[in-house]
Amino acid sequence: MSLKNLGGYRTINGFVRSKLKKLDASDGTMGSLFELMFSERENVMYEQSRGYRLEKTTYGQAYDSILRLCPSLSSALDGCTRGAAVGLYMQNSLLWIELFWAILRCGYRPLLMNSRLDDDTLEYALSSCGAAAVISDGKVFSVRTVNCADLQESDEDFTPSFADELFVMSSGTSAHVKLCAYSGQQFRSMVRGSADIIKKCRQVKKHYDGSLKLLTFLPFCHIFGLVAVYVWFAFFSRTFVHLSDLAPDTIVNTVKRHGVTHIFAVPLFWETVYKTAMKTVRARGEDIVKRLEKGLRIADSLAFCPPLRRLFSRIAFKEVRERIFGDSVMFMITGGSRISGEVMRFFNNTGYRLADGYGMSEIGITSVELSSDVRVLNSCSVGKPLSGVTYSVSDRGTLLVSGGCTAEYLIVDGKKTPMPDVFDTLDLCECVRGRYKITGRNDDLIISPTGENINPGPLEEALSVRGARGVCLSSIASENGDVPVLVVSAEPYLSGAALDALRARIKEKIGSLGISTEIKKIIVTKAPLLEGDEFKLNRRRIRAAVADGSIKDAQTSADGAGKLDAAALFVRDCFAAACGKDADDISPDADFFSDLGGSSLEYFAVISRLGAEFGIPFPEQAGAGLSTVNALGAYIRERTEERIRKDDKTV
Repeated sequence: MSLKNLGGYRTINGFVRSKLKKLDASDGTMGSLFELMFSERENVMYEQSRGYRLEKTTYGQAYDSILRLCPSLSSALDGCTRGAAVGLYMQNSLLWIELFWAILRCGYRPLLMNSRLDDDTLEYALSSCGAAAVISDGKVFSVRTVNCADLQESDEDFTPSFADELFVMSSGTSAHVKLCAYSGQQFRSMVRGSADIIKKCRQVKKHYDGSLKLLTFLPFCHIFGLVAVYVWFAFFSRTFVHLSDLAPDTIVNTVKRHGVTHIFAVPLFWETVYKTAMKTVRARGEDIVKRLEKGLRIADSLAFCPPLRRLFSRIAFKEVRERIFGDSVMFMITGGSRISGEVMRFFNNTGYRLADGYGMSEIGITSVELSSDVRVLNSCSVGKPLSGVTYSVSDRGTLLVSGGCTAEYLIVDGKKTPMPDVFDTLDLCECVRGRYKITGRNDDLIISPTGENINPGPLEEALSVRGARGVCLSSIASENGDVPVLVVSAEPYLSGAALDALRARIKEKIGSLGISTEIKKIIVTKAPLLEGDEFKLNRRRIRAAVADGSIKDAQTSADGAGKLDAAALFVRDCFAAACGKDADDISPDADFFSDLGGSSLEYFAVISRLGAEFGIPFPEQAGAGLSTVNALGAYIRERTEERIRKDDKTV
C-alpha cells in the first residue's frame, strides 16, 4: 500500500532523511523541534474513542490549539518568573501534549510529574527545582496550582519566548528522587537515535492500513514514554491512540478498534498478557495446551530460516493472536526491568515482534534489540547502543554510558549536579559480540556470609516453578554478611498440601543449582510480591518486610484445616453474585440449585467465570456433583495441582 502521510515523499526512508536534514540545519532548540514536529499538518496526531465515534486530531489542529492556549496559560502564570520550572501533573491525553508545548512556548521549564508517586515525593521534586506553579488535572499542590480545565483557547496576541529545558523525575522515594534536566540538544540526539532504528530495522517502520499508531500505555512523564513513545514517533508525525484506562479489556478493544501497530510497555504488562493467554489455553483442555507447545517448538526449530518461521507463526498461531491483540500490531518493546525469556519466546514465536530495550531517567533511551534473529530476541538482549551513544563495561561489571542524549545535569538532594561524561548505570551487564544483556543491579547484590556475591535476577528466573506466581531472593542482615532468604509468592488457590509440595519443589531446584548452602531460609506466602502501582520488584520494601516478619509463611496442611481457602471464597462470591445473595449467608455445602435457587443459565455463567479465573476446564453440567462451594473449591484445587504436577518446568 502506498503511504499518503510522508510529507510528499514516496518512501519512508526518503521522508526520514528529509526531516533529519532539516533537524541538522536547525539550532537544536526545543522551539525548532516544535516547529519541525508539527510541520506535517494534515497527518493525524491523536485518536480517541468517543462512544461509537473515532475522534481524530491532526498535527495542524494540535499546533493551532497550542498557540491558542498560550495566552490563557501565560495569564494564569502571571507573576511567575520566566524560566522557572512549572510542574505538569496530568494523565496521558491530547491536552497533556498541548500543555507540555504551551509551557515551553510561554518560557517556562516543564517538570514532568509522575502521578504514581506519593505526595511527599512530588512536593520534594517541586521544592528541589524551585517550581513556581503546577498545571494539574485536579490535584492541588503547595505552590500555585492551575486546573487545566480552567485554561481556555483564545486568539489574543501573544509573543512566544521558548524555554529550552525540561525536567524528568527518576523513580524513588523523596529521599532518593533525582530530577534530570534535558535540553533541545539532547532531544535532537534522541531523534537521530530513532532514525538509526528505522534505518536498521524494517519491522519498526511497518504500517497497517496506511497508518503507524502507538498505544499511549506508558506515561509521557516517564523517560520511556516521553522518548520511545512520544518523541521518537511524533517527530515523524505518526499517530498516538488514547488509552482511557488500563483494564485488560480496554487495552485489547482499543488496540483492535484503532488498528494499533506499536505497543511499548514494562515487563509486568507482557507477563500479565502471557499468563492470561496461557490461562485461556489451559481452560480449553490438555490437548490444546499440547498443540500450542508443539507449535512453539516447531517455531524454535525454524529459527535458522526467518522467512519460513514467520510464515509458520502467522498461520499456526492466528487464533492465538486474535485472542490477544489481533494482527495489526507490528512492533513491541519491553523495558524498565528484567523480563522472562519464556515470555519473549511466546510473543516472538506466535507471530509478534517483542524486543528488549534499555534506558534510564538519567540517560534517555539508549538501545533496543534490532536483530531479526528470534534467538537473539528471545535471549533478552537489549542490543547495541544507538548512534551517538557509547557503551562500555566497568571493572565491577556495570554498564557505563556516554553520548549526546544523556541528561544535561541532575538535581540531587536539591543541588544542581553536573552530569558525568561517562555515567555508571549500576546495572550489571554482559557483552556478547557487541550486544548487551542486563543481568541485574549492582546494589541488589547479596554478599553472603561465605563472601560470595549473589546476583538475584538470574537465580530468580531459574527458581520459578509451577505453582509460584513469582520469587524474590532477598536477605536479612547479620554480623557476618547478608543471609539470603527466598520469598516465594504461591498461587492463592493452592491447598496446604500443595504448598508443602511447592516448598519441596523449590528446595529441589535449589539443590540442582548447587546453592543449598547459600539460601538459608524459604518463605512461601500467598501474598503478591508487587503492591499498589509497582511494576517491578521493590527489593527495599521486601527486604524490610522479611526483616520485620510482616511477610509470613502461608498455612500448610498441618494448620489450614477447617477454613475456606481462597478458591472456595472465590466460588462463594460467584454463587452470591449469580443468585443475588449475601456471600456470608451461603453455606459451603449449600446446593446452587435446590438451596440457592440458581438456574442452569446462571450456573453456566458461574463456571465460565471460574474457567477464566483459574485457567482450567469445567464440565458444563452439574451432574458431576459440582454444585456446592466445597465441591467446586475442591475441584479447582485438584485440577490446579494436577496441572502443576504434570508440568514442573520453569515459568
